[in-house]
Amino acid sequence: MPSFDIVTEVENTEIRNAIENANRELSTRYDFKNVSAEFELKDDAVKVASESDFQVQQMMDILRNSCTKRNIDPRSLKSGDIQHTGKTYFKMVSFIQGIEKDVAKKLVKLIKDSKLKVQPSIQGDKVRVTGKKRDDLQSVMSLIREADLDQPFQFDNFRD
Repeated sequence: MPSFDIVTEVENTEIRNAIENANRELSTRYDFKNVSAEFELKDDAVKVASESDFQVQQMMDILRNSCTKRNIDPRSLKSGDIQHTGKTYFKMVSFIQGIEKDVAKKLVKLIKDSKLKVQPSIQGDKVRVTGKKRDDLQSVMSLIREADLDQPFQFDNFRD
């Protein structure tokens, strides 16, 4: 019976490359000349630090652009509030890995409401969809691409 998995993943190498590109762009920007500003990767989060909150917002745009160039969906960025210690402002940005339980439930409800002859099931941080016809599975894929759930999805393990 054909099946596939709906997942949300971002490759760590692509994250590292996007951050290196963003730091490189930061070093060439005129408005960041003689300013201590940097993107720092710690575990699975990025620390965006600069001397003012406006510069942190500009750096977030640089990070989004660099992620887009590396084929990382900007919706996978999850950022916190701007904080500051002394004269340094910073923001912690993490990447969405896996599908949370409530989003998975919304996906299952969306698929069941479409009345397609497929069976969705939640398996940890992914959703597996099985059906008798490949066409039904491809219809589910297009349905999920069109749905706006504020999270990027990839389709994995398409099996016949």
